[in-house]
Amino acid sequence: MTKKERERIEKILKILKETYKDATIALRYHDPFQLLVAVILSAQCTDKQVNKITPMLFERFPTPETMAKAPVEEVEELVRSTGFFRNKAKNIKEASRIILERFGGKVPDTMEDLLTLPGVARKTANIVLFNAFGKIEGIAVDTHVKRVAQRLGLTKHKDPVKIEKDLMKIIPKEDWGIISYILIEHGRNICKARKPLCEKCPVKELCPSAKEFLKKK
Repeated sequence: MTKKERERIEKILKILKETYKDATIALRYHDPFQLLVAVILSAQCTDKQVNKITPMLFERFPTPETMAKAPVEEVEELVRSTGFFRNKAKNIKEASRIILERFGGKVPDTMEDLLTLPGVARKTANIVLFNAFGKIEGIAVDTHVKRVAQRLGLTKHKDPVKIEKDLMKIIPKEDWGIISYILIEHGRNICKARKPLCEKCPVKELCPSAKEFLKKK
């Protein structure tokens, strides 16, 4: 990476951190188990929709013990509106069983152990580690992070794991946990999927995609 490119990226990160200094996780939860379940449910679904259904889900099945014993049909019905509900219900119940049998009823706090749970890939594991345990292992890459990182020229990859590796190389480790929420906020507010609001973007002068978009207007 050239010195000029390094400086460009540093400026982008500085501006975005200042613009979205209050960025944080949108999912609502009370403990590591509820966070894990909420993140599994958030796949291919909005955080807003997940927050609508989790209060009733957690009222019925608040712990790994109760979730593992829950009738799968009832869990399916409660999570139906999040999409892919059969698979999600199965994963949540199986993850709960494994947490009981292998981890003494507590959500594990290492990347290696979290990745053994059904429905958990690196994105979910990173979110749980950072928000539930204050551990920084990597960067959670969701659809917003993927899109914004590509448009800003922070990565050329499409695969989330490769995108995460690219971001980890250029972002200071102390920012790995929070950068996801900063990029998510930017994606929701400005760098939207269909119609990005490049005119209003605080980093438009540093963004290759914004320059191309504004040229066409």
